[in-house]
Amino acid sequence: MKRISWRVGSTNQDKTKGIALAYIDARDVMGRLDEVFGMDGWSDSYTETPSGRLVCTLSVKIGNEWVHKSDGAGDTQVEGEKGAISDAFKRAAVKFGIGRYLYELPNTWVELENKRIKNPPTLPTWATPEGYMEYLSKQRKLKEAA
Repeated sequence: MKRISWRVGSTNQDKTKGIALAYIDARDVMGRLDEVFGMDGWSDSYTETPSGRLVCTLSVKIGNEWVHKSDGAGDTQVEGEKGAISDAFKRAAVKFGIGRYLYELPNTWVELENKRIKNPPTLPTWATPEGYMEYLSKQRKLKEAA
């Protein structure tokens, strides 16, 4: 996926360095779903729990069958309900493997300029959709050999 964005996580005391955290936004997830399943090969729906959390059910069409996976999120501090919708959508997408590999990235300290990442780190080869599939294949072979 070529649409990786970066944000600053923890910083050092003088805010000149920070941990670069990779993420994708909801539009990136939609683009990936369109690429893989086509515009009419996926859908999303939302329900609210009694505690106010939003649950997204993401459905994708594989062959002639629809496969559904769900996950939820609460309101975010930045965008409230809109953030909850986006977060729930992205969390459901992770269950289909979209962006899941980003959780495996090591913490990388980078230089900051005006509280922003000056030069984003380069993703390791395995941290791309293609590279991650190759990585998983190698991991399966290692388990089979053990």
